[in-house]
Amino acid sequence: MSLQADVGEEKQNSGEMPVRTPAVGSSPTYPQPVRFQEIILRARKGWQPVDISELWRGRELFGILVWRDISIRYKQTFLGGLWAILQPLLAMLVFTVFFNRLAGIQGDGVPYPLFAYSGLLLWTFFANSITASSNSLVGNQVLVSKVYFPRVFIPIASIGAIVLDLGVGFLILVPMLFFYKWTFSLSILWLPLYVLGTFLAASGLGMFLSALNVSFRDVKYVVPYFTQIGIFITPVIYPLRYIPDRYRLLLALNPMAGMISGFRTALLGQPTNWTLVWTSFAISISLFFAGLYLFQRMERRFADII
Repeated sequence: MSLQADVGEEKQNSGEMPVRTPAVGSSPTYPQPVRFQEIILRARKGWQPVDISELWRGRELFGILVWRDISIRYKQTFLGGLWAILQPLLAMLVFTVFFNRLAGIQGDGVPYPLFAYSGLLLWTFFANSITASSNSLVGNQVLVSKVYFPRVFIPIASIGAIVLDLGVGFLILVPMLFFYKWTFSLSILWLPLYVLGTFLAASGLGMFLSALNVSFRDVKYVVPYFTQIGIFITPVIYPLRYIPDRYRLLLALNPMAGMISGFRTALLGQPTNWTLVWTSFAISISLFFAGLYLFQRMERRFADII
């Protein structure tokens, strides 16, 4: 026994595993080698098609990211989800005083508070979506640099969380319609089209700006500035008739011009400028795929420079 202990101690001191003497009548046992599987992830160059199967496998992760953004958005806030109502509501009150009462801008036969709020509701969703998605990758730099998953989930999930704000803000629009005795029409069935077009435009711009923000942190200062200017070059607080006919085709290049105009006319039962709507919707689709293309081209550098 003492000899075995000395041998074991000598082996332990030398850095090797001690050999135990098997009991009489038993077969000797030897440690089994441990096999490891090595997986190497290499970035591929050029345009890569979207892997739909990979996105589908990660659908639960996408849902978790959306729920996380919703919980973080109103965490430790006094008013919580009421901010989704207060943002367009307070803006509507300000524009009603300055543009309707003082400047004399009318809402094409619609009470101006109802006219302004219906446009501000969709514009607020668009502006908040771009702001949140453009900062999403930088705000999740630890997650991006440590774990592999479809990174496109991050900017789109941040927009998905703001869809809840749009739904909450819509709740106050219904009492306003009853207050002004404005009835619904069948054109309200077109509302999902305009919400989808806004989502596509915001996603395309959000993906591009979030990828650009990884390399150039000036983006987080530029985006709020341009969203403030954008509200004045979009028919949010004034009707289309204030814009000369020769400039309306140029206005259609702004995707939110057709989406907000169509959203308002569908909600209030007014005639729709379908040329403007379909042109803006086509541009929204183009922005989405352009943003996705640029995002995937820049994605392979995220983990290295973020």
